[in-house]
Amino acid sequence: MARTKLAARSPLTEAAVGFALGAVGGCIMGAIEDPVDQTLSMLTAAEPLKPLMEEVRTVGALGLGSLIGATALTTAMTSVVAGVILAASVASMSVATRSCGASQTHSRGVWASAGLAAAFGTTLSGATFGIAVEWIVRSYGMVGLLWALSIFTLLKPPLHLVLKLLWKQGEACRTLGSVVLARERERIELAETQQKHRVAVQMEQRILTLEKGDSSGGTEHETTWAAERRQREEIERKKKESEEAEFDQRTVQDWINIMVVKHVDFLAFSGIPMTVVAIVTSGFGVLGYGGHQSVLPVLLALVAVMAYLLIKSSDFKFWMLVGCMGMLATFVIAMLTLHAGQLVVTSAMRMQAAGEKQSRENISTRINYQSSLEALNSGFFVAKMCQLGLGAAVGGPLVRHAVGEVKVIVGAAIVAGGLLAGVEGLAPALGEGGKAGALLGVVAAAGVSVGGASALAGRWSSWPGTLGTIAGLVIGALGMGKWHLVNIGLQVPVAYVFAMTNAF
Repeated sequence: MARTKLAARSPLTEAAVGFALGAVGGCIMGAIEDPVDQTLSMLTAAEPLKPLMEEVRTVGALGLGSLIGATALTTAMTSVVAGVILAASVASMSVATRSCGASQTHSRGVWASAGLAAAFGTTLSGATFGIAVEWIVRSYGMVGLLWALSIFTLLKPPLHLVLKLLWKQGEACRTLGSVVLARERERIELAETQQKHRVAVQMEQRILTLEKGDSSGGTEHETTWAAERRQREEIERKKKESEEAEFDQRTVQDWINIMVVKHVDFLAFSGIPMTVVAIVTSGFGVLGYGGHQSVLPVLLALVAVMAYLLIKSSDFKFWMLVGCMGMLATFVIAMLTLHAGQLVVTSAMRMQAAGEKQSRENISTRINYQSSLEALNSGFFVAKMCQLGLGAAVGGPLVRHAVGEVKVIVGAAIVAGGLLAGVEGLAPALGEGGKAGALLGVVAAAGVSVGGASALAGRWSSWPGTLGTIAGLVIGALGMGKWHLVNIGLQVPVAYVFAMTNAF
């Protein structure tokens, strides 16, 4: 599936088409901003924050921030991988049953069913993880969340082997079950053999007739030869179509296999670095050092060493890149959480210097509140960026490999819009955590559309097409997002970087 440039059009046409498709991706990204902000406001209300405020005393500000960040990123990454694997399974089964006579319609059906499976799988797994995390925190606190995160991280490498084994067995079954093209090829070969045999017999009969000196029946022979020639051309055409269909099937299946293998590796190993950071910081918090700045050099050294080992790997992979980014994001969230509490202390000291006395209990409550608020805000924002980037990492390659920019951008936007409406309708049943996780899944679906629009900008043959696509993406996002300049200003570059990354 080689990358190709779009067919050359007039610059004005490219600019108009690019602007329209870019606006589609931008509008769906902007449309999600308000529901996400409303959900975050619900999560950061006084009642939902109480369990976190109580746990600051247990794991410290650093531990709380790193645990929230690592958990949010782990659930975001896992839900995306679940959607990709489900989509790959649907696409692989559809491709395996493909016949050479239904290429265009069948191809549209394959990508539509795969896209729906991916979006549904990501959203459903996100909602499930959100409900599970909310229940663990309310029932067992952050220590219970630490245990759950650690156990899940330990289980992922064995799960990685199981998924690979199951995929190989499924691939073998699909190979055995994909007999449509094989039967078609055998039928064409049989028809070709029979046609050659008939031609040979007719030639022998014609030679014998000429040897006997009988020259009659010339017109009849010419008609027979013309019919045989047309039949031979028809057989050659069908043979060529069958070979092209078989080649396309093998190419698409190989690409699907690569995607699955890379995402399974990503599922198994990308969460290990940030889980290690969360375990270490939580351990310091349990020992009573969760708010001491003396811990920072140790954490910084840990992050630097792990990042160095991953980046210096001789076989650098996509999961290593995302693992480093997740680890650094977890560290930053922990720093922001600690900093939020320190700002309260600084503010209290200034107020005391101005003559306003405050009790230690009041200051401690404010520290816990601000730390919890910052941890949740930062963790949710980073998880949203992760989902958007990983969605773009799927949509970008699809457009770059000429799957079809309209079906990727418009299709993903329609699916994301439908899922958004469904999540809003099911919000009472999902609860706060379930709705938050489901919305992050919708963000991933929207990221496919945004990533496709970002990749489309680089495929035009002229600058007006590129600039028009970028303008449509930005204007659509800002218009539907009610001019959330900071959020959208960060999301567009992230989506572009992931869309243009050769991850697979």
